[in-house]
Amino acid sequence: MKPWLIATPDGVELLIWAQPRASRTRVAGEHGGRLKIQLAAPPVDGEANDELLLFLAGHLGLKRGQVTLLDGASGRHKRVKLHGVDTRIASRLL
Repeated sequence: MKPWLIATPDGVELLIWAQPRASRTRVAGEHGGRLKIQLAAPPVDGEANDELLLFLAGHLGLKRGQVTLLDGASGRHKRVKLHGVDTRIASRLL
């Protein structure tokens, strides 16, 4: 299993290293044991966090309500909960 993907009873948690102000939003591999995601949005007024959650929901085919930011609202290290997702599915899609 990948170190950034943690199984929970009702879904999975992702450990993410976010890079705001990138040219486009995309998954960019791993960084320090976390999933690296480049975000086109700036880290101002929660824009990068919103971009991250919308990107993950769209990329994984989830509803926006199934993706929750648990930790890291003001930093690059983030912890995101994906409700109702299996680790095999998340691993394959990311």
